[in-house]
Amino acid sequence: MALLREKRLQLSLHVPTRAADAQEAGLHRRPNPAAALPLAATTPAARSSQFRVADFEKLAVLGRGNGGTVYKVRHRETCELYALKVQHCNGDATAEAEVLSRTASPFVVRCHSVLPAAASGDVAMLLELVDGGSLDSIVKSRSRGQAEAFSQFPEEALAEVAAQALSGLAYLHARRIVHLDVKPGNLLVSTGGEVKIADFGIARVLPRAGGDDVRCTAYAGTAAYMSPERFDPEAHGGHYDPYAADVWGLGVTVLELLMGRYPLLPAGQRPSWAALMCAICFGETPALSDGEASAELRGFVAACLHKDYRRRASVAELLAHPFVAGRDVAASKCALRKLVTEASMSP
Repeated sequence: MALLREKRLQLSLHVPTRAADAQEAGLHRRPNPAAALPLAATTPAARSSQFRVADFEKLAVLGRGNGGTVYKVRHRETCELYALKVQHCNGDATAEAEVLSRTASPFVVRCHSVLPAAASGDVAMLLELVDGGSLDSIVKSRSRGQAEAFSQFPEEALAEVAAQALSGLAYLHARRIVHLDVKPGNLLVSTGGEVKIADFGIARVLPRAGGDDVRCTAYAGTAAYMSPERFDPEAHGGHYDPYAADVWGLGVTVLELLMGRYPLLPAGQRPSWAALMCAICFGETPALSDGEASAELRGFVAACLHKDYRRRASVAELLAHPFVAGRDVAASKCALRKLVTEASMSP
C-alpha cells in the first residue's frame, strides 16, 4: 500500500497536497443534526461583479502552494488590504471557492468575492487578510536562532487556539463541511488574537444521505497530519470518519505548538513516508510529563489522538473539555495576542 501511494502525497509538513485519486470511505459518526443549520442561513461570497483583479495592487507574496499563489493586496481606491489567492483552474480551486461561498463565521477566513483572473481559466479569491499569519509561521519566527523550548506555546495561548479552532470546526461540521487538512499552516491568527481556519483546497461538502450511509470520497491532505485511518484506510476496513480526521489534525497541531516541533517523529528525523506511517499508524503518542504539560492538556491531546477513530473525542466533547471550557478566557486571549505581537516584531 505504501509503495503504491508514495508518489501521490508530498511529505512536506507545511505544504498541502492534492491527491490524484479518490477512495470511498464509510462514515460512522455524524455531527449532531440538531446543531446543523441550513446553508441558506450563511452569507455567500459575492460572485465577481463587485471587484476585478485589476482593482488591486500587489504588495507582497504571502505564500505559494500547489498551482497557486497568495498575495497581500491593496484596493486602489479604498486602500483596504486583502489577501488575493490566485489558482490555476482545476477541481481543487473551484471546490475551494464553492466551499468558502457557503461559510460566514468569525472562525473561518472570509471570502469577499470570487474574481475573474487575468489568465484565462484561473480562479482568484479575494480573502480576508489575517495580519498575524499562520501558527506555523509564528512557531518558525519564535524558533529562529533560539532553542526549541523558546518556540513552544504557553498553555494559556494553546487553550485559546484550541477553543477557537474547535469553534470553527463545529461551524463547518454542522454544515457537513470537512476540512481534511487541519495543521498549523492552515490556522491563521490576527494580532487581535482571532484564530481562523483557512485553505479549503481539499475540503469537501458531504452529501446528505439516509441513515448512516454517508460517504466521504476524499483521500488527500498533508501526510504528516493525516489520521491513521486516512493514512492507511485498508487497515481500517477501508472506512474513515472525516469529522474525526479533522479532530486528529487539530490534536497533532496542538501537540506541535506545545513541543515547538513536529511531535510524532524524533527531533531532526526526516519525515519520509515509511517513518510517518510507522509513527502515525503504529507509534505511541509522545509522553508528556507533569512538568511539560498540565493534566488537562495531556488529557485533551490524548482525546484527540486515539488511533481508533471511533474512540476519538468529537468536536462537541472537546469544546466541553476542561482544557478548553475551564480556561481563563481573558488571560488566554492576552497570551495569544502577546505571542502574535512578538512574532510580528521578530526580524
